[in-house]
Amino acid sequence: MRHLRTTLAAAALSLAATTGAQAQDKELTLCWAAWDPANALAELSKDFTAQSGIQMKFEFVPWTNFADRFINELNSGGKLCDLLIGDSQWIGGSATYGHYIKLNDFFDKEGISMDDFLPATVYAYSTWPKGTPNYWALPAMGDALGWVYRKDWFARPELQAEFKEKHGRDLAPPNNWNELKDIAEFFQGREIDGKKIYGAGIYTERGSEGITMGVTAAMYAWGMEYDNPETPYEMDGYVNGPAAAEALEFYKGLYDCCTPPGHSDAYMVANLDAYKSGQVAMQMNWFAFFPGIAKDEDVGGDKSGFFVNPPQNVEASTLGGQGISVVSYSDKQEEALQYIKWFADPEVQKKWWSLGGYSCHKAVLEDPGFADSAPFAADFLEAMSHVQDFWQEPTYAELLQSMQKRVHDYVVADKGTAQEALDKLVDDWTEVFEDDGKI
Repeated sequence: MRHLRTTLAAAALSLAATTGAQAQDKELTLCWAAWDPANALAELSKDFTAQSGIQMKFEFVPWTNFADRFINELNSGGKLCDLLIGDSQWIGGSATYGHYIKLNDFFDKEGISMDDFLPATVYAYSTWPKGTPNYWALPAMGDALGWVYRKDWFARPELQAEFKEKHGRDLAPPNNWNELKDIAEFFQGREIDGKKIYGAGIYTERGSEGITMGVTAAMYAWGMEYDNPETPYEMDGYVNGPAAAEALEFYKGLYDCCTPPGHSDAYMVANLDAYKSGQVAMQMNWFAFFPGIAKDEDVGGDKSGFFVNPPQNVEASTLGGQGISVVSYSDKQEEALQYIKWFADPEVQKKWWSLGGYSCHKAVLEDPGFADSAPFAADFLEAMSHVQDFWQEPTYAELLQSMQKRVHDYVVADKGTAQEALDKLVDDWTEVFEDDGKI
């Protein structure tokens, strides 16, 4: 009996060791940016682990390093990420260079239909070549550029009266960019509650993508197009056309007149800080940050309101957001696909929205109660119906670097004119596309 007990104990230890190794094998690493939605996804993913037994690790990198960190990881064939929530602009390069696995067969096998997701998000986050039924990601995080304003300041009777006397209309969210500038000028340098405040926080950052995302919010609203819709990569007269130049000039005027001191290299966090600290009456920022603003102890609740990017000649918003992809270098593609299947479930998508993520699933967005589910939900729906995105070409990084330089040189550094900046940009981009064999 003693020998039997010893044998059984040894067997139990062996089984425990084997089970532990299997559990360790069943672990996925999901890579994304470090921000509030990522924290919401980590919370949501506990349900996946409970159902599947697969543990989740997360590699969340600050936005300032996000692109460099993970594009380098992909280009080197690294195995850190099993799942990657990558920017929409990465889809062309990641498909072309084999960084992501194609998901069509998997979607067909599991009955996952792209018709169940908002068309703009499928087009932007999933397809390459654009608009073709070739899918490299599942729409994961819908996002667009919107605006937040100090609703409590706007509502003050003395400010309402002063603004109406000056402009002949109520102090309210703007209907176009001209009205937005009027509001920004009205608040610029004003004292409220004993503190000097400024008109607006806008994007001016040079190092990554900030000022491009900001100026395109205006350029899209003026009607700018990147190229001739009938002749791809024919850019002259489009990205540097009269509407685009006028919009860029207007954006510089807004920067010059109405931003806080030192706001010359500002992106998401800088705008949030300026707004939450009570420095500005308005800020442009991604809808992804709006749940946090609504709950903020200093500016949340009835103190803040939200509005969609205002039109000028057309309705348009700068697209943000990302799709979730399986990295082709992962040794755990089967488990990663299990995660995609789980995440695509409508019930999971509903919980995703409730936790602070932005679902792209029609079961969430087309629910009759969605527009009233958050103070910014209706604006988000409106924005996502008119979104436009930057180039998603495999050469997008070079294209982006050129635009960052040209528009920052003009808007912030006071070099040349808007027309000259955009003419130089067309020259830059023409060279990139020529080198890439596109023209």
